Amino acid sequence: MSRTFLAVVVGVVCFGAGVLGYVFKMRLAATAELGQETELAREFAAKVRADTVVPTESRVPRGDHFAAALEKFGLSHEEAASAAAAAQRAFNLRQMKAGNTITVGRGLDGDLREIDYKIDADRMLKIVPVEKDPSSADVASTASASGSDAATANGGKFEATDVAPNAGRVATGEKSLTPEGVSYSGFRAEVSEIPSRTEVAVVTGHVEDSLFNAVAQAGESPEIAMRLAQIFGYDLDFYTDPRRGDVFHVVLEKKKYRNGQTAGYGKIFAAEYDNGGKKYQALLFHDEFGRPGYYSADGKSLQKAFLRSPLKFGAPVTSHFSNARFHPILKTVRPHMGTDYGAPIGTPVQTIGSGKVLFAGRRGGEGNMVHIAHANGYETMYLHLSRMFVRTGERVEIGKTIGLVGMTGLATGPHLDFRILQKGQYKNFEKLGLPPSDPVSKKHLPEFEAVREQYLPLLKKPELLQAGVPTSAPAAAR
Repeated sequence: MSRTFLAVVVGVVCFGAGVLGYVFKMRLAATAELGQETELAREFAAKVRADTVVPTESRVPRGDHFAAALEKFGLSHEEAASAAAAAQRAFNLRQMKAGNTITVGRGLDGDLREIDYKIDADRMLKIVPVEKDPSSADVASTASASGSDAATANGGKFEATDVAPNAGRVATGEKSLTPEGVSYSGFRAEVSEIPSRTEVAVVTGHVEDSLFNAVAQAGESPEIAMRLAQIFGYDLDFYTDPRRGDVFHVVLEKKKYRNGQTAGYGKIFAAEYDNGGKKYQALLFHDEFGRPGYYSADGKSLQKAFLRSPLKFGAPVTSHFSNARFHPILKTVRPHMGTDYGAPIGTPVQTIGSGKVLFAGRRGGEGNMVHIAHANGYETMYLHLSRMFVRTGERVEIGKTIGLVGMTGLATGPHLDFRILQKGQYKNFEKLGLPPSDPVSKKHLPEFEAVREQYLPLLKKPELLQAGVPTSAPAAAR
């Protein structure tokens, strides 16, 4: 009996010892696993802290220089000056434009990671702090004290480094934004290309009040409105002609960044503007000399010898051409040999055609006036300008801004008095038929027809772009 009991006790003890051993082993394993997981979590957190950059973006204010713009992001005066010095060696900061964006990136601890200035749609100026190498502290200290700088070329990208004392430490109040144990010797700057892709797209819009607003409501840049006004500017005055309900379609190249944001626009291959039921169409085509131009669907050039308006987006006509008009200042009835456009002072005035400036200066009641001679006996005059941007004897191209609307001379308010002569005789510009340019030649008609067959269907059915229809431009439309 005692032996049996002893055997049971021994068995229980052994079993308990085994269980305790197993539990202890499992606990050790769990502790090790927990320690491993804790270490992984610590490493992950450190990686997140190291990789995470929180951007702050702002546009360059008018009149600010680069260092002053950086100080508004919280950079110290010394750091902003050092970053600007490095940037200047990679990019001429005199070319910095108001309205372009600066982005300052910081880590989760507030440490400065990088500064990005968007030069244009294709280029970015990147400035990053250079971490000091402890093994070369003496060398860096010497370079810092002398304010030396170095420039290097790396893989075709120009890089510049500027070393300055205390660079890299940013303070907001009394809080240091530089991580403990990390110091910086200066900044490195380089100009790099912004990755993007170009695709053919169709933009459609509906006019409620103005072409500008219609383009904006379509989610596109005002650039498209300006270019449409240039394309159809020989047939349409985009101040007086657009009506509510007008529709436009544009087939064009659209450049996009990786995030899908539009970077800019390339060629406009085709466009259509439906003005109160009357359709105006344009197709890009190169003539026999390789010059690009826009043509109607039947091959007629849209470019006339003259534009429809001396103002890019037109303005209301406040006084028409007349042989007997009551002069508001002289209080007499006399001929008015021009067309008055009411517009604010400073509105740009463009020459309606290419030619030579016969006179640019002040002339009595006409105020500041520009007089231009054109081909085939035509002359144009632009009166009451506030400023003039051309001089006598200068050659000007169609659409060039020659001055600004004003009220110099005999004028009751700001306006442009525009006059046109044909072989010495004043003509009514509002009723004058404008001479056209040459149409597509018979020799190049097959090439033009290929362009027309490719792009006109896309104006009506943009879904054809997703249906696999080729979108590469024919040689004549490139």
